[in-house]
Amino acid sequence: MGLTRDAVFFDALANHAQRSVAASTLLQEMLDRLEDAPALAKRISELEDEGDKITHGCLAALHQTWITPLDREEIHALITGLDNVLDCIEAAAMRVVLFEIEGALPDARGLAQAVVDACTVMSSAVESLKDMKRQPDLLALCVEINKIENVADGLYRNGLAALFKKGNDPLVVMKWRDIYDLMENATDRCEDVANIIEGIVLEHA
Repeated sequence: MGLTRDAVFFDALANHAQRSVAASTLLQEMLDRLEDAPALAKRISELEDEGDKITHGCLAALHQTWITPLDREEIHALITGLDNVLDCIEAAAMRVVLFEIEGALPDARGLAQAVVDACTVMSSAVESLKDMKRQPDLLALCVEINKIENVADGLYRNGLAALFKKGNDPLVVMKWRDIYDLMENATDRCEDVANIIEGIVLEHA
Protein backbone atom coordinates (compact mmCIF):
# COMPACT_ATOMS: atom_id res chain seq x y z
CA MET A 1 0.00 0.00 0.00
CA GLY A 2 2.84 2.40 0.86
CA LEU A 3 4.43 2.01 -2.57
CA THR A 4 1.12 2.66 -4.29
CA ARG A 5 0.52 5.77 -2.20
CA ASP A 6 4.02 7.11 -2.93
CA ALA A 7 3.60 6.37 -6.62
CA VAL A 8 0.59 8.71 -6.78
CA PHE A 9 2.88 11.66 -6.08
CA PHE A 10 5.98 10.56 -7.97
CA ASP A 11 3.88 9.65 -11.02
CA ALA A 12 2.05 12.98 -10.91
CA LEU A 13 5.33 14.92 -10.82
CA ALA A 14 6.90 12.81 -13.59
CA ASN A 15 3.80 13.01 -15.81
CA HIS A 16 3.60 16.78 -15.38
CA ALA A 17 7.28 17.23 -16.28
CA GLN A 18 6.76 15.12 -19.40
CA ARG A 19 4.03 17.54 -20.52
CA SER A 20 6.59 20.37 -20.42
CA VAL A 21 9.01 18.37 -22.57
CA ALA A 22 6.25 17.75 -25.12
CA ALA A 23 5.02 21.37 -25.05
CA SER A 24 8.52 22.85 -25.38
CA THR A 25 9.24 20.56 -28.35
CA LEU A 26 6.03 21.76 -30.03
CA LEU A 27 7.01 25.39 -29.35
CA GLN A 28 10.35 24.75 -31.04
CA GLU A 29 8.55 23.16 -34.01
CA MET A 30 6.24 26.17 -34.15
CA LEU A 31 9.14 28.54 -34.80
CA ASP A 32 10.28 26.33 -37.69
CA ARG A 33 6.76 25.86 -39.10
CA LEU A 34 4.96 29.12 -38.41
CA GLU A 35 2.26 28.24 -40.95
CA ASP A 36 1.21 25.48 -38.51
CA ALA A 37 1.37 27.73 -35.44
CA PRO A 38 -2.39 27.70 -34.63
CA ALA A 39 -2.61 23.88 -34.65
CA LEU A 40 0.60 23.50 -32.63
CA ALA A 41 -0.56 26.13 -30.12
CA LYS A 42 -3.84 24.23 -29.71
CA ARG A 43 -1.94 21.06 -28.84
CA ILE A 44 0.24 22.98 -26.37
CA SER A 45 -2.92 24.34 -24.71
CA GLU A 46 -4.24 20.79 -24.42
CA LEU A 47 -0.99 19.75 -22.72
CA GLU A 48 -1.32 22.71 -20.35
CA ASP A 49 -4.89 21.63 -19.52
CA GLU A 50 -3.60 18.11 -18.82
CA GLY A 51 -0.94 19.61 -16.59
CA ASP A 52 -3.59 21.56 -14.66
CA LYS A 53 -5.56 18.35 -14.08
CA ILE A 54 -2.43 16.58 -12.83
CA THR A 55 -1.73 19.51 -10.49
CA HIS A 56 -5.26 19.49 -9.06
CA GLY A 57 -5.15 15.71 -8.62
CA CYS A 58 -1.81 15.92 -6.84
CA LEU A 59 -2.97 18.69 -4.51
CA ALA A 60 -6.17 16.77 -3.74
CA ALA A 61 -4.11 13.67 -2.91
CA LEU A 62 -1.95 15.80 -0.59
CA HIS A 63 -5.05 16.70 1.44
CA GLN A 64 -6.22 13.09 1.58
CA THR A 65 -2.91 11.41 2.45
CA TRP A 66 -1.48 11.32 5.95
CA ILE A 67 2.03 10.08 5.10
CA THR A 68 3.73 11.39 1.95
CA PRO A 69 7.04 10.30 0.34
CA LEU A 70 8.41 13.86 0.59
CA ASP A 71 7.43 16.76 2.83
CA ARG A 72 4.05 18.20 1.90
CA GLU A 73 5.62 21.61 1.29
CA GLU A 74 8.16 20.04 -1.08
CA ILE A 75 5.52 18.22 -3.12
CA HIS A 76 3.39 21.36 -3.24
CA ALA A 77 6.37 23.48 -4.33
CA LEU A 78 7.39 20.95 -7.00
CA ILE A 79 3.97 20.53 -8.62
CA THR A 80 3.42 24.30 -8.52
CA GLY A 81 6.87 24.91 -9.99
CA LEU A 82 6.19 22.44 -12.80
CA ASP A 83 2.87 24.15 -13.49
CA ASN A 84 4.69 27.48 -13.82
CA VAL A 85 7.05 26.05 -16.45
CA LEU A 86 4.16 24.77 -18.56
CA ASP A 87 2.26 28.06 -18.16
CA CYS A 88 5.22 30.03 -19.56
CA ILE A 89 5.56 27.70 -22.56
CA GLU A 90 1.85 27.95 -23.35
CA ALA A 91 1.89 31.74 -22.98
CA ALA A 92 4.83 32.01 -25.42
CA ALA A 93 3.03 29.80 -27.94
CA MET A 94 -0.16 31.86 -27.63
CA ARG A 95 1.79 35.06 -28.28
CA VAL A 96 3.27 33.63 -31.49
CA VAL A 97 -0.28 33.02 -32.76
CA LEU A 98 -1.90 36.21 -31.41
CA PHE A 99 0.90 38.41 -32.74
CA GLU A 100 0.74 36.65 -36.14
CA ILE A 101 4.50 36.15 -36.16
CA GLU A 102 5.66 35.53 -39.75
CA GLY A 103 9.38 34.85 -39.40
CA ALA A 104 11.36 33.41 -36.48
CA LEU A 105 14.56 35.17 -35.42
CA PRO A 106 17.75 33.13 -34.82
CA ASP A 107 17.88 34.07 -31.13
CA ALA A 108 14.26 32.94 -30.75
CA ARG A 109 15.19 29.53 -32.12
CA GLY A 110 18.15 29.37 -29.75
CA LEU A 111 15.97 30.26 -26.78
CA ALA A 112 13.38 27.67 -27.80
CA GLN A 113 16.13 25.03 -27.89
CA ALA A 114 17.24 26.11 -24.40
CA VAL A 115 13.66 25.65 -23.16
CA VAL A 116 13.56 22.13 -24.64
CA ASP A 117 16.94 21.30 -23.08
CA ALA A 118 15.96 22.66 -19.65
CA CYS A 119 12.61 20.80 -19.68
CA THR A 120 14.26 17.55 -20.79
CA VAL A 121 16.83 17.61 -17.99
CA MET A 122 14.20 18.76 -15.49
CA SER A 123 12.03 15.80 -16.47
CA SER A 124 14.96 13.42 -15.89
CA ALA A 125 15.57 14.97 -12.46
CA VAL A 126 11.92 14.69 -11.46
CA GLU A 127 11.80 11.07 -12.67
CA SER A 128 14.89 10.29 -10.57
CA LEU A 129 13.36 11.67 -7.35
CA LYS A 130 11.79 8.32 -6.51
CA ASP A 131 15.27 6.82 -6.04
CA MET A 132 17.18 8.85 -3.46
CA LYS A 133 20.15 6.50 -3.80
CA ARG A 134 20.94 8.39 -7.00
CA GLN A 135 21.73 11.62 -5.15
CA PRO A 136 24.95 12.44 -7.09
CA ASP A 137 23.08 11.97 -10.40
CA LEU A 138 20.24 14.17 -9.19
CA LEU A 139 22.59 16.94 -8.12
CA ALA A 140 24.40 16.72 -11.48
CA LEU A 141 21.08 17.15 -13.29
CA CYS A 142 20.31 20.23 -11.17
CA VAL A 143 23.69 21.72 -12.08
CA GLU A 144 22.98 21.00 -15.76
CA ILE A 145 19.69 22.90 -15.57
CA ASN A 146 21.50 25.86 -14.01
CA LYS A 147 23.99 25.83 -16.90
CA ILE A 148 21.19 25.75 -19.47
CA GLU A 149 19.47 28.65 -17.73
CA ASN A 150 22.73 30.65 -17.97
CA VAL A 151 22.88 29.91 -21.70
CA ALA A 152 19.26 31.07 -22.02
CA ASP A 153 20.14 34.31 -20.21
CA GLY A 154 22.88 34.98 -22.75
CA LEU A 155 20.59 34.25 -25.69
CA TYR A 156 17.95 36.49 -24.16
CA ARG A 157 20.38 39.39 -23.78
CA ASN A 158 21.71 38.94 -27.32
CA GLY A 159 18.18 38.73 -28.65
CA LEU A 160 17.14 41.96 -26.93
CA ALA A 161 20.27 43.75 -28.13
CA ALA A 162 19.51 42.73 -31.73
CA LEU A 163 15.86 43.73 -31.37
CA PHE A 164 16.62 47.22 -30.12
CA LYS A 165 18.99 48.15 -32.93
CA LYS A 166 18.06 51.26 -34.92
CA GLY A 167 15.67 50.76 -37.78
CA ASN A 168 13.67 47.86 -36.34
CA ASP A 169 9.89 48.17 -36.43
CA PRO A 170 8.81 49.13 -32.87
CA LEU A 171 5.75 46.85 -33.11
CA VAL A 172 7.92 43.86 -34.06
CA VAL A 173 10.27 44.72 -31.20
CA MET A 174 7.40 44.75 -28.69
CA LYS A 175 6.03 41.42 -29.94
CA TRP A 176 9.35 39.59 -29.83
CA ARG A 177 10.37 41.06 -26.50
CA ASP A 178 7.20 39.60 -24.97
CA ILE A 179 7.90 36.17 -26.51
CA TYR A 180 11.57 36.28 -25.45
CA ASP A 181 10.53 37.19 -21.89
CA LEU A 182 8.22 34.18 -21.65
CA MET A 183 10.74 31.71 -23.07
CA GLU A 184 13.47 32.98 -20.75
CA ASN A 185 10.99 32.81 -17.87
CA ALA A 186 10.33 29.15 -18.74
CA THR A 187 14.03 28.35 -18.20
CA ASP A 188 13.98 30.37 -14.96
CA ARG A 189 11.05 28.29 -13.74
CA CYS A 190 12.95 25.09 -14.65
CA GLU A 191 15.79 26.38 -12.50
CA ASP A 192 13.31 26.98 -9.65
CA VAL A 193 12.30 23.31 -9.87
CA ALA A 194 15.97 22.30 -9.91
CA ASN A 195 16.62 24.36 -6.78
CA ILE A 196 13.71 22.65 -4.98
CA ILE A 197 15.04 19.22 -6.01
CA GLU A 198 18.55 20.15 -4.88
CA GLY A 199 17.15 21.16 -1.48
CA ILE A 200 15.29 17.84 -1.19
CA VAL A 201 18.40 15.84 -2.08
CA LEU A 202 20.61 17.68 0.41
CA GLU A 203 17.97 17.30 3.12
CA HIS A 204 17.87 13.53 2.58
CA ALA A 205 21.64 13.15 2.27
